[in-house]
Amino acid sequence: MNLIPRSSVFDIDSLFDNFWAPLSRSSASMNADAFSPRVDITEKMDHYELTAELPGVDKKDIDVTLDNGMLTISAESRFENKEEKDGRVIRQERRYGKYTRSFNLGTDVKEKDIKAEFNNGVLKLNVPKVEQKTPVSHRIEIH
Repeated sequence: MNLIPRSSVFDIDSLFDNFWAPLSRSSASMNADAFSPRVDITEKMDHYELTAELPGVDKKDIDVTLDNGMLTISAESRFENKEEKDGRVIRQERRYGKYTRSFNLGTDVKEKDIKAEFNNGVLKLNVPKVEQKTPVSHRIEIH
């Protein structure tokens, strides 16, 4: 049984990239993972910070929604169809297409106060939390 795929010199990177991947994963599922943007989410005392890598995506092709605590990022990277006159494509690794990621932030967020900025292929969201009211208790006199 030959577990190492035969590859050309141009595929040496994918040989190392896929070395630790489980053998049961199909190449289709690995390609689907490649379309998923990398995201970091941090919870602070009064807000969530979400940072997503969206290389090759224009700001106009990003859609961020919040519905019942479910934050969804949708984006599309478009294929540049360039006709090469003096050369040919030897290897193409850049991914193109639509992708969506969703995260359940719960219902304790201030939807109207969410701030988003996009710079150099990185989307940053600041999602403020609703201020938690501390329960007020007081003693009731019995007459």
